[in-house]
Amino acid sequence: MELTPMLLTANSTTQLPSIASEIISFARGIRIFLFYGDMGAGKTTLIKALCESLGTTEPVTSPTFSIVNEYIGTKNRIYHFDFYRLKNQTEALDMGYEEYFYSDAYCFIEWPEKIPDLLPANYISINIKVLDDNSRQIIIKQI
Repeated sequence: MELTPMLLTANSTTQLPSIASEIISFARGIRIFLFYGDMGAGKTTLIKALCESLGTTEPVTSPTFSIVNEYIGTKNRIYHFDFYRLKNQTEALDMGYEEYFYSDAYCFIEWPEKIPDLLPANYISINIKVLDDNSRQIIIKQI
């Protein structure tokens, strides 16, 4: 059953911990999250808040050059992907993306549009739109 999309507005980064909790609750056990938004929209910043809400105590940074970072949460492993620098989907195949996506770990994926044919059937789509320097509209959909 597909849920009605959730629309949130963040006017400050101080709201991100509560927004992250709402997103995890909305996901209802789905652990694949795809993040859409322009460069600088706040995808990594929101992922940091999500990782912290899942109990990560280590610093969360963008995996722009490593492609994937791994974190340990309170109960789960977390993988954070940034596919921005991929030249083609074959690079994701070569890194063994399936082992991550189907591991029952949380997977937070930036720039999923780089791997359209490799995305799982069910996931949470998060689209971040810049409203102004401090405000973001966040649209969350269960797919």
